[in-house]
Amino acid sequence: MAQTSTTLLASKSHIANVTGTDISFTATGSEYKITSTSTALNGFAVRDLITVTGTSNNNSTFTVKTVSSANELIVEEIVTTETAGSSFTLDHTGFVSDKSKGDGYYSQPDGVHTVAYQVNSTFAHGDDGGIKMQGSLATTPTEDDWFDIAGSTFTADQSTLISTANFTGNFVWVRAKATLVTAGTISSVLINS
Repeated sequence: MAQTSTTLLASKSHIANVTGTDISFTATGSEYKITSTSTALNGFAVRDLITVTGTSNNNSTFTVKTVSSANELIVEEIVTTETAGSSFTLDHTGFVSDKSKGDGYYSQPDGVHTVAYQVNSTFAHGDDGGIKMQGSLATTPTEDDWFDIAGSTFTADQSTLISTANFTGNFVWVRAKATLVTAGTISSVLINS
């Protein structure tokens, strides 16, 4: 089978923190919600990573599953029910891309993949963050099925705005994950598998 190039991610920028005293957390069965009465939460998008601080029980990073309304997010990870009242902050710390079929999906024996990252000149991330590839061996992966792929981390500094990496593995699915993003834009992430 011939190699195919896929855009995993088009332009994605860091967005400002959201803080409010009306933000609450609700767990109903297997649905986990972050809601507010008036603080706008619709600046976040599906697959955004938001780090919550200021709470008693939910200081963690959550992956947005659905933006239900301007004031409600459904997240992948478990939340503990917690009422509003204190000042809670939701910090947009990164995101994951769409998933793309890897060589394992096509039962290809070589497992060779190439990724290209392009960022703008103001892109910045924390010490343990950046952009990296993740793989999954599951046919229908959940958040728990993804793992980091060694040797696929974005390594460019601000003098180089494009970085590439090759990695090998018979991954069924691959995706990009950006963590601890503090500023700027990721212009694109392209994968060839």
